[in-house]
Amino acid sequence: MRVISAILSLLLCSAAVSAANAQELASEVAELRTLLTAVQNDYEARISDLETRLARAEQLASGAKRDATEAFEIAEQTAIEQSSGTTAANTYNPAVGAVLSGRYASVDQAWDEIPGFQPAGEIGTGESGFALGEVEINLNASIDDRYFGNLTFALHDDGGEVAVELEEAWAQTTGLPAGFSLTGGRFFSAAGYLNSFHPHSDDFVDRPLPDQAFYGGQYRVDGVQARWIAPTSLLFELGTELNWGSGFPASSTAETSPGAYTLFAKLGGDVGFSNSWQVGASFISADAVERGGGHHDDEELAETFTGDSDLAAVDFVWKWAPDGNSGRRSLKLQGEYFSRSESGEFGALPYDGDQTGWYVQGVWQFAPQWRIGLRHDVVDADNNPELAGTELEGPEQSPSRDSLMFDWSPSEFSRVRLQYTNDRVLSGTDHQWFVQYVMSLGAHGAHQF
Repeated sequence: MRVISAILSLLLCSAAVSAANAQELASEVAELRTLLTAVQNDYEARISDLETRLARAEQLASGAKRDATEAFEIAEQTAIEQSSGTTAANTYNPAVGAVLSGRYASVDQAWDEIPGFQPAGEIGTGESGFALGEVEINLNASIDDRYFGNLTFALHDDGGEVAVELEEAWAQTTGLPAGFSLTGGRFFSAAGYLNSFHPHSDDFVDRPLPDQAFYGGQYRVDGVQARWIAPTSLLFELGTELNWGSGFPASSTAETSPGAYTLFAKLGGDVGFSNSWQVGASFISADAVERGGGHHDDEELAETFTGDSDLAAVDFVWKWAPDGNSGRRSLKLQGEYFSRSESGEFGALPYDGDQTGWYVQGVWQFAPQWRIGLRHDVVDADNNPELAGTELEGPEQSPSRDSLMFDWSPSEFSRVRLQYTNDRVLSGTDHQWFVQYVMSLGAHGAHQF
């Protein structure tokens, strides 16, 4: 009997141990299943990410291959034509293009002067109604293996008559060693960021207030420009310009030429595959000789400035696009800050003034062909009190604006834009609306960064 009891006790102990082991094994199995599920999910996520990246890379590679194939076919066809004694119709002719623009404006307080600043160029809001903008004609081509040439002129309506304005006429070296290049003729100054662009490529209907106040819309140089690009992984560029012309803020004569010089530097690079940036600094020193005087109909108000004008500026640009492809989505942030000091005589009065201005803007392409942008721009003038009653009298408030734009570009050759501006340049606030179109015909080169 005792033997049977011992056997039963032993069997019960064995059963308890087996149950505990079974429970432990079940827990371990559940844990292993959970771990396996997590590993499987992570594996599938990695596979999906790799497949997406592979498809994107194949798409980019396909586009690059197509472009390379087209370029090879063009080069091959040109070689065949040259070897056979025939020439393509446009082989030795310049690329010719035209840009058409126009706008409709709804403006209550139109202005063509900024309080505290000497007016110059074609600045301001323009009048309400439809206005045909400039028709820009451009010709450019390689002159030979050492030079590249560019010619741009604009046609615009001037009181019912067609006026022709020479905007650019320059030649540039293409074969200088060690990263150097020279440009001579009439060209847009590299001072700042926005000035070197043609207005039709702007992201808003009009230029920011600082560009209008300090450059008269755009600073042109009649002279020579020298550039040097350092052989570094980052973009590092230094340059200088000598101006023999009378482009605002300069005003030269035969005795004072060259009337202005410019120094500029740019630094830029990439952050990964999707981001790129550039910062710059520039300085313009100009001699003004009887500058202005032709903006007012009233000759008593058409006073001129003679003296020194020094302008310093800094700028920045940041661009984002997925993997560098801006075809679908992109973001561009840019801004500039200006500080100018002038001293001399304005009419018969002593003039000593300090002026500042800045703007910042962002443009977001949220879908192919569609963009939205926001800009804030402001200027301020601190001129001596003796100028009260003249066009250089300091403003009661800093002229400023806020602009919201929305545009549609069905292709790289056409754009339609709607813009609203909360304008505070004059006293009070003016709610302004603009509708603009920009159309390109023929050849049109890519714009700089």
